[in-house]
Amino acid sequence: MPAKYELIANEIRRRISAGELQAGDRVPGETVLTEEFRVSVPTVRQALAVLRHEGLIEAKHGVGTYVRTPRIKIRRTDERYQWEKNRVREPESVRRSTGATEHDTGLKMPELAFSAHYSTTEATDELADAFAVPVGTKLLQRDYRTQYRSESWPFGLVRSYLVYEIAEANPELLDDANEPWPGGTQHQLSTIGIELACIREEVQARTPTVRESEELGLPTTGVAVFDLRKFSIDTTGRVVEVSDVVLPGDRTELVYTTKLSRWS
Repeated sequence: MPAKYELIANEIRRRISAGELQAGDRVPGETVLTEEFRVSVPTVRQALAVLRHEGLIEAKHGVGTYVRTPRIKIRRTDERYQWEKNRVREPESVRRSTGATEHDTGLKMPELAFSAHYSTTEATDELADAFAVPVGTKLLQRDYRTQYRSESWPFGLVRSYLVYEIAEANPELLDDANEPWPGGTQHQLSTIGIELACIREEVQARTPTVRESEELGLPTTGVAVFDLRKFSIDTTGRVVEVSDVVLPGDRTELVYTTKLSRWS
């Protein structure tokens, strides 16, 4: 039999799903809930903590607890990279019309705010191993943020690395003023003669850091992030880009389709 706090959480969750409590509505206070469910204050607080951890409600200090406004969902599939590759040879007008974020969220370009910051760094042991270059090799580090203009938080935290010596073959790739680049990274790489043959992604779930929680607008507890490392591999088998992507677990869906060969 469910515990009392679970029954309370289930009922409030039902009210939110049914629209009886809508985004921005104040959740009944502890006194009201203790009387309604005939339980103690600690039991009510335990129920509310469950809902906060699920991202359904949020506490505003000194004001009360409110139903959290649903965020735009991100649906990230493995088909996105072939979709991006198909667009490399499209006219610039087509490439400028939409990008990977629009593909993942269903939003339109004017609904999005985008920022990019480029800097240089040195290859750590891990990155040097990935790129097959000496430790300390100069890398181009690119940090990206994209968000829905009606929200205060980006969809994810993206940091990309390119070997500087390779990227500088096209000086335009070194300037963040050229972002958002029509056609994304695959088109950028195509301008220096690189075609991607494979994308490998390694994903793990973990607790966000304090900085990540603040930047992504996550509840202080209860919501994990997906930590995704992406390796872009060219037709010679060489890793040409490494990206670290942190995605909020409360609004990200990762969809991977694996095609299986038939028995002969």
